[in-house]
Amino acid sequence: MSETLPLPFIPDHRPPDDPGADPLLFAFWRRELLVTTDNSVPAVGVIDDHDIEAVRTQYLGRLGERHCFSAQLDEAFRPPEGLALRDLRMLFGAFDETLHTLAGRAVQIVEWERTHQFCGACGERTVPSKNDRSRTCPDCELPVYPRLSPAMIVVVERGDEILLGRSKHFPAGIYSTLAGFVEPGESAEQAVIREVWEETRIVVRGEGGAKLAASCDRCLSAVGLTLAGSIDLRYAPTDPDDATDRDLNADDLDEGWFDGRMLDMTD
Repeated sequence: MSETLPLPFIPDHRPPDDPGADPLLFAFWRRELLVTTDNSVPAVGVIDDHDIEAVRTQYLGRLGERHCFSAQLDEAFRPPEGLALRDLRMLFGAFDETLHTLAGRAVQIVEWERTHQFCGACGERTVPSKNDRSRTCPDCELPVYPRLSPAMIVVVERGDEILLGRSKHFPAGIYSTLAGFVEPGESAEQAVIREVWEETRIVVRGEGGAKLAASCDRCLSAVGLTLAGSIDLRYAPTDPDDATDRDLNADDLDEGWFDGRMLDMTD
């Protein structure tokens, strides 16, 4: 009788004695995933047939009854015929949501372990913990865990309009809702207020006109960003009175109000 799992994927740091007949392996060269030419994750047997060796591997957990692993490929690796390397951003739509999220988890674990082989305090080589997903310095006993950076993204609306901005690094014509990282000692709601104000000089407000400062009742969701090592807190503040009555000069600020009814017509 199979075990009923609360989520499709159950994380674990302890590898099984038997990985099963068909484990799932996410092999990365830098931050690019090894895939077949039709953008699917190659079977372990296919990887073995090409004698591909990993610098190090990590156990991720179980996707249903299937054990999942990640692997760091050697810097000199080049994909053999029939396989390719793809940035995870290029695989949106090629993988289902669960698989893409799991691949994002895998690349973060690979990068974390690659960049934390030595203690940041004393320089001693770290060792993996038997108790959890961490590495520990055997000399000064400093533990190091995978990094998560809390961030917020906010939808600011004015009637049928939505406030969008763009970075100079974006491709031409691409705009986004405003977002940013939460500063040390700052709540997520305070980060919403600060980021919007820094970018636009608009003061956003919450329900009933109260400034967002200490309540999460307008947090729409918390989503792990698979590519950035972030936990993404999504907000949609209401904005009565003077909160969003300020017109912006998009040419100067590179932000502006856009008609939300037209956004599905843009490329």
